[in-house]
Amino acid sequence: MYMNVKSPNFTKASRVRLKLLPLRAMEQLQIAPLPDLLSHFRFFLTLRSQEGHYHSLILFRLSSGREFEPSSSGDDADMGETGFQTSDSAAGIPSNDRQIYAMEASCPHLGADMSHAEIEDCDTGVVAVCPWHRYDFDLKTGKSETGLNACTYAVEVKIDPQDGLEKVYMETPEGGKNWRLIELRPVSEEFADPPPPAVHNPLPKISPMEPQEEEPIVPTSGAPTTLMQWAVLILNTPNPTLKVERTRHAIHLFRTGKLTSIGNKSTSAPRPPDVPSREASFARNTVDPAKVKSRKNRAVMLHALANIEQWAIDLAWDIMARFGPTHPNLPPAFFSDFTKMALDESKHFSLLTSRLAAISPSTPYGSMPVHASLWESATVTSHSLRSRLAIIHLVHEARGLDINPATIERFRKAGDTETVKVMEIIHADEVTHVTSGHRWFTWVCAQEGNVDPVSAFREEVKKGWRGDVKGPFNVEDREKAGLTPQFYEGLRGEMGFINLNTRKEADGVEGLTKDVASLTIEYDKQA
Repeated sequence: MYMNVKSPNFTKASRVRLKLLPLRAMEQLQIAPLPDLLSHFRFFLTLRSQEGHYHSLILFRLSSGREFEPSSSGDDADMGETGFQTSDSAAGIPSNDRQIYAMEASCPHLGADMSHAEIEDCDTGVVAVCPWHRYDFDLKTGKSETGLNACTYAVEVKIDPQDGLEKVYMETPEGGKNWRLIELRPVSEEFADPPPPAVHNPLPKISPMEPQEEEPIVPTSGAPTTLMQWAVLILNTPNPTLKVERTRHAIHLFRTGKLTSIGNKSTSAPRPPDVPSREASFARNTVDPAKVKSRKNRAVMLHALANIEQWAIDLAWDIMARFGPTHPNLPPAFFSDFTKMALDESKHFSLLTSRLAAISPSTPYGSMPVHASLWESATVTSHSLRSRLAIIHLVHEARGLDINPATIERFRKAGDTETVKVMEIIHADEVTHVTSGHRWFTWVCAQEGNVDPVSAFREEVKKGWRGDVKGPFNVEDREKAGLTPQFYEGLRGEMGFINLNTRKEADGVEGLTKDVASLTIEYDKQA
């Protein structure tokens, strides 16, 4: 059986034909214990090879988790050639009938995100139907009636003799060695098993300080039809609750094929604002980061973290809107990764503002001083995609990986278990964000003539950062995201002071400070 495979690192127009060997002759990668996959029907998978190649997949599980009974490790279980027990009879469902499939995350036609593909039964098997142009692909073979082939990988459920647990394995891609699973998470609660109960008004409503006319999620006139148009609309949306709602809506339209296009190749693609819109009260509360005290009680700390997440929503949309039109060769997977990031940041903002409302109803979001240092770095890197990826995603966000564990521990010691859960979700997501930054930074380096990513990163930091890239470093999570110590050890930025006020728009955030300042927020144990 043959299939078309995109180069995992998206290098030049590469589609190669590979012959699949029998499953037992190929290297396998453990995905997860089977029970861990029973919470949802669809999962994002991201793999990275020893050589730094990336491969994005969707894991489809079509059978309900209720059909999987605990397995028996009795003597009648068959032993596979690898020394594992195959679970053909252990759970009452043959492993080849488990209906678990792994398929490349992008449609081989024009790169559509397959996470929301419709699943249909046909005479020859089960097919995934692309949401953009209705191309269908057999989930087992990858074949399509159109003549295209999607990359699919055989999946097997085996009993691990070490612990007796059923575990899910998949064959690894060719074109790389020592593939590693670096992301496994549900596509969305839309595919939860069982479906979650309906929640009325799940977003905390953040009332503006001044009366305003309520805007609909979809504008009544001039509604966006492309992803680029939605990106610019969201960047120009000052109300944070509406920003979150529009983010969710736009990404659902994108994933389900209800937009006319991404829109980055259009000559009429809208220009993003220099600074995202903020409500007047928010702008009045924006201060120099140096004036924000570093030791905070829980309410002030949650407010500060929510402010960072609001800027992070805008950063995810801005990198698409600002650099998509200037880099028409960016593959659709780039937009899939950063829409996923925007959705994550929206989730983080909502979780943090909900916790703030729960522990301190008298200080809602927007009522305390905030800073805009993240956007100052965005302004400094607005001229270069490579610079943006380096400074925002591989310096700022990577620093979050270093700080989050200590922050979580402080909340834990305070007995705030609900905030601990929120911060653990945020931290796990942030590892994938740094991974995306590394993935696309190395892609840019490859496009520029196979420039060494480590040298390029250190060069960008020297130009776009001020002072040392400080530790202590979370070496384990940084390495998982692709950042080996060679990237960041002994690194110092040499950027001079730049007056960013000359670049802000009239309706931008007031009082952007003159220099990019780093800010470490700590939990006040006395609060």
